[in-house]
Amino acid sequence: MDAIDVIVTKRDGRELSADQIAWVVDAYTRGEVADEQMSSLAMAILLNGMGRGEIGQWTEAMIRSGSRMDWSGLDRPTTDKHSTGGVGDKITLPLAPLVAACGAYVPQLSGRGLGHTGGTLDKLESIPGWRASLSNDEMLGVLREAGAVVCAAGDGLAPADKKLYALRDVTGTVESIPLIASSIMSKKIAEGTGALVLDVKVGSGAFMKTVETARELARTMVELGTDHGVATVALLTAMDRPLGHAVGNALEVAESVEVLAGGGPSDVVELTVRLAREMLAAAGISGKDPEDALKDGSAMDAWRRMISAQGGDPDAALPRAAESIEVTAPASGVLARLDAYGVGLAAWRLGAGRARKEDSVSFGAGITLHAKPGETVRKGQRLMTLHADEAARFERALEALDGAYEVGETSDPSLLPLVIDRITA
Repeated sequence: MDAIDVIVTKRDGRELSADQIAWVVDAYTRGEVADEQMSSLAMAILLNGMGRGEIGQWTEAMIRSGSRMDWSGLDRPTTDKHSTGGVGDKITLPLAPLVAACGAYVPQLSGRGLGHTGGTLDKLESIPGWRASLSNDEMLGVLREAGAVVCAAGDGLAPADKKLYALRDVTGTVESIPLIASSIMSKKIAEGTGALVLDVKVGSGAFMKTVETARELARTMVELGTDHGVATVALLTAMDRPLGHAVGNALEVAESVEVLAGGGPSDVVELTVRLAREMLAAAGISGKDPEDALKDGSAMDAWRRMISAQGGDPDAALPRAAESIEVTAPASGVLARLDAYGVGLAAWRLGAGRARKEDSVSFGAGITLHAKPGETVRKGQRLMTLHADEAARFERALEALDGAYEVGETSDPSLLPLVIDRITA
């Protein structure tokens, strides 16, 4: 095989063969294909696309670049959820123990935040003692003890994706749907789960800004999962405004615990329950309803077991930021709009997120929302509280919020429904 032949094939809009794909992914992972050659191929894929067979072969090649986890020795089905990311999206935290409380095993490999979107591992690491890095044996032990585990993916899982993801980030090829879909699904399939529910976010705070592109991505990922023997379904969900009232690591943990205690914001509860039902159905589990598990305390019990099994103290006080200021309503009326991207950018500037992967985060930083779109507010009423460890961060955070919210006579009619669509094979 020759890298130039592979590049030219896709540059000219022709379909790559299974052998070409298997070779180029393996050769790139081993360093035989140079970064500039893979950059050229990634751009050709972005411009000319890939067919279903090509995307499947590309995903399979990335899976084969590393190890594949196996949960077949467990006595209950496994099921997992993946979100494409957003602002205030803490759903994994209450969802994993909730589904475990209803009879499934939930092996969840998660990531860290970058830019305006939060990361599940950053949120959980705000709990004193909690560990994100586990060996495969430790993962299995936590699963058996708690029913759910949320941890970082090891280096042996789809290493080709890790290398290609970093390259796409600096070559303007992040937006390619075949490469996004194969990146997500190679890791999820290698994770070994039997069923998978995808939460594909849509709106300003999400990677996919329109329903049409989100639907294309969701359909591509559902096809990939199905073709690889994983029962897969996707929901398109709103990210034109933040989820819940908390944006920021420890703030979102506290809100997740509220949900597990039977309270919490209605949108977080609704989406958590809906995704839990989808995960259980995909795994073929019927019986206990997730709403009942929130009411009877069994989901909270699973949360406490899961956190404790990974070294965390579920009773420990969460970090709090040293400084806070309030943003108030400029007029009386209806909060017509609260832009997810603006809020996420502000939280990032407060210290809740990172600009580079090696940056640290402030666990207590973030934003508490006191009103959501559609709610009536009075002039001078608190709209949000900003939290930071250093008061100097507030100025740039307020700049990010300039124009991100609007008080009017009615709510914005273009607001998306919480669950927009459901995609199946």
